[in-house]
Amino acid sequence: QLQLVESGGGLVQAGGSLRLSCAASGTIFRLNVMGWYRQASGKQRELVALITSDGTTMYADSVKGRFTIPNNTAKNTVYLQMNSLKSEDTDVYYCFAQIDVSPYWGQGTQVTVSS
Repeated sequence: QLQLVESGGGLVQAGGSLRLSCAASGTIFRLNVMGWYRQASGKQRELVALITSDGTTMYADSVKGRFTIPNNTAKNTVYLQMNSLKSEDTDVYYCFAQIDVSPYWGQGTQVTVSS
């Protein structure tokens, strides 16, 4: 059974940094995309950043220049380096993976930025 296990959320002051990690485990034939979405209570889940199997990255405009998905990571693992955090970055962050043609989600990790 495939699982996405996240870690690294927490409380940080505005201007600070956090690093999220997500590891996929289980039977994985073709991992096409990994990345991160976030969702505030009562709002739609929104894209934060993605990385494809060929290393192409994509970022939401709201995080460009502040958040980074490092490319040189362990197999089936994705990180999200979050710098210069703002209070509006407070959300539950979900790891996402597209394996073959199926989407998978992590359980979510809370990121809280205090102003």
